[in-house]
Amino acid sequence: MYLPRRKSLTIFFLLFLWTTGPLVAAEDSSLVGQFWSAASSAERSAVAAKLIAYSEVDGIDIQSLYQLIKTGPSYSADVPVGQQESVRVASDGTRFPYVFLVPEEYDPSQKYPVEFMLHGGVSRPEWEPGGGWWRRGFDSLKQPDRIVVVPASWVEAFWWHENQAENLPEILNILKATYNIDENRVTMTGISDGGTGAYFFAFKQPTPWATFLPYIGHPGVLRNAQSGGGYRLYFENLMAKPLYIVNGENDRLYPASSVGPFIDVLIDAGVPHIWKVIPEGGHNTNWLPDEAPLIEQFKLDNPRDPLPDSVLWVADRTDKFHRNMWVYIDSLSQTPGLLEATRNGNEIDVTAQGVAEFTLLLNPEEVDFSQAIQVYVNSENIFDEIITQDKETLLRWASKDLDRSMLFTAELKLRTGE
Repeated sequence: MYLPRRKSLTIFFLLFLWTTGPLVAAEDSSLVGQFWSAASSAERSAVAAKLIAYSEVDGIDIQSLYQLIKTGPSYSADVPVGQQESVRVASDGTRFPYVFLVPEEYDPSQKYPVEFMLHGGVSRPEWEPGGGWWRRGFDSLKQPDRIVVVPASWVEAFWWHENQAENLPEILNILKATYNIDENRVTMTGISDGGTGAYFFAFKQPTPWATFLPYIGHPGVLRNAQSGGGYRLYFENLMAKPLYIVNGENDRLYPASSVGPFIDVLIDAGVPHIWKVIPEGGHNTNWLPDEAPLIEQFKLDNPRDPLPDSVLWVADRTDKFHRNMWVYIDSLSQTPGLLEATRNGNEIDVTAQGVAEFTLLLNPEEVDFSQAIQVYVNSENIFDEIITQDKETLLRWASKDLDRSMLFTAELKLRTGE
């Protein structure tokens, strides 16, 4: 735990307005669709280059291109619905199977929430094709108002392994390429080992998710060097993403009393959460039908803010797990490093401890690019200039995130002097 500071540390756009005719609009619209539906990052980068080239020829400025990407593609109704099985193949050849459940009445004009369901029992052999690895079947998980994703975990790919840290956001992006997803209502629910996995993403990689719902799991597992990766847990990283935690009083693996000290830290740090202890409850989810209405209301009440005014992040490495929303830690002067950035119009106040270099990602609806951006680090003004927005930056981050609500047209890389 690293708490050195007080708790208070706390429609397609109308192209004819900018182009010379409907043929240009059709070409750009097609390219936006190709950008979104690209099968790989390399393919998406190639489409991005074409999109930039066309925009330069047609005189489309950065604001217009931003609106094109923000509007996104026209999603097709001719897509698979119901229960679907797929597999993502990582760059090292590892196969990550998953099942996803799409409402039978899927309407591409409507944005759909997404719920990732992380199963328990991860200490098993690699899952075989055919979907039989979900022993209870999928009927109980089907929902008419959302897309449900059930990925697989096994002994070589625990939820808290680095390969899963890459895998789950990539699965989300694969679905974004085909289905109209509400980027700000993507939740992660986990049961048992899956609950521990939900804690992992909350601590280490929260950017794509709105809320985390760990059931009958235990965050302490993550600190175990043998089974949990030996991670250090920084409670500051939980400040912006609410948790709905459920434990059984008599759980044979993780009794509520063993989770209590963790909850005490959440309370002391001011982390938004709900903790439910099931009286006499064991290591099961028999309580879920009674709790479901409250859980659904919790999800409704807590959409993700994609561009919050303030972000806080603690990192102990810079190759992974070093980004939170619009802040990116590039290098450390000591481990761990803490960075808090608060944006007030064009003024950004940063508190940095142990951070040597960092990047701020800027959105044109949050700052005024016609005026200077001022950045203060530990009360010292280190930057006061007008920044030029950049199409390459816009498309690079759009390619990475595939998120219409979280777009960036400029990135500002800065040194703290540490």
